[in-house]
Amino acid sequence: MHFEIPYEKQHLGLDIPDKNVVPLICKDNLEEVPVNEDKIIADAIKNPVSTDRISNLAYSKSSACILVSDITRPCPSYKFLEQIIKELKKTRVKDIKILFGLGIHRKHSDEEKIKLVGNYTAENARLIDFDAENVEYTGTTSFGTPVEVSKEVISSDFLIATGNIEYHYFAGYSGGAKAVMPGVCSKKTISANHSMMLENDSVAAKFISNPVRQDIEEAGRLVSIDFLFNVILNDSKNIIAAVSGKNNEAFIEGIKIYDSLYEINVEEKADLVITSPGGYPKDINLYQAQKALDNIKGIVKDGGKIVFIAACSEGYGEVMFEEWMQDVNDYEKLSKKIKQDFVLGGHKAVAISKVLTKSEVFIYSDFKDFEKIGLKRINNIQDFIDGLIRKEKSIKIAVVPNGRFVKSL
Repeated sequence: MHFEIPYEKQHLGLDIPDKNVVPLICKDNLEEVPVNEDKIIADAIKNPVSTDRISNLAYSKSSACILVSDITRPCPSYKFLEQIIKELKKTRVKDIKILFGLGIHRKHSDEEKIKLVGNYTAENARLIDFDAENVEYTGTTSFGTPVEVSKEVISSDFLIATGNIEYHYFAGYSGGAKAVMPGVCSKKTISANHSMMLENDSVAAKFISNPVRQDIEEAGRLVSIDFLFNVILNDSKNIIAAVSGKNNEAFIEGIKIYDSLYEINVEEKADLVITSPGGYPKDINLYQAQKALDNIKGIVKDGGKIVFIAACSEGYGEVMFEEWMQDVNDYEKLSKKIKQDFVLGGHKAVAISKVLTKSEVFIYSDFKDFEKIGLKRINNIQDFIDGLIRKEKSIKIAVVPNGRFVKSL
């Protein structure tokens, strides 16, 4: 059986004998379904869930702020922002801001900003990177999280949150109010929220009982999101569905659609799982790519192997994460450390370390420094797989080309 694995902006071919392949239980191949992205976007904007259209809601407002994903996210904001802005231009809104939700990620270059939003948006709105120093306290959630949000949000009359919906390894799902927290909140706020990632219900595909997700929803209500627009993507990052309207009613409709499309399971756990975060930009660094590694951990046998395919051209991607990764092979040390003092960046090292306690992980990457911290690097995926099959002819292998879509059941 032939597989194509996303890697940076290309695909790597891999062949595995049919008898060794563990079939994935999932929906039909969405790549083969033709879509009209402009129509999907327009239909969602014209038919919002549980609220009125943007042009009516914002009619008497003077300023609007649109929260947009940063370069580490796959969300194709440039595809839908023009239609949203044209809706705003039907109102009295004169000042339109695009605020990039950096969280604790790096800032953008001017060229990256334009690439993310498109020329029309760049010409009709101000493009602003989130500044973690320019925040204001808006209240505390019932979980004890102090919500310090960008003053660019507070000073705007109308707030639109955008993003894409997919599984998130401890927040349940991306999208929705996640554009607010962690997108445009202070490090203090993000740390308080993310510290709950160690709780049992803080896992992918959980919403109602997930403390991290519900804390995010409360932050969205404190800030008062006026309108939500979220998209669902296929493996090629094409928009195949979209929802708009009131948060969190529209978001709940969106996750129902997402689950109906992307819930993946296996008939049996695999001896080896081969996966990728889906190529660029999700494999731009290990900090982002890690999510896919965590998502597939539930379909590999205890003591099994994982081949993780991620270019990581920017290396670790975050300074504190890199520091904690030096002890990635000592889960007891890291888990104790994070419980005593939650540190952003360190939390992802703990997640990887936990995977390593049950699985042997091999990495195929352009970034060679991973070997310095004891991660096992392979130079040729096909040769590696062929060698394993020669040693164990009955080995069962699951191939998940895009690990960020997986719901490990």
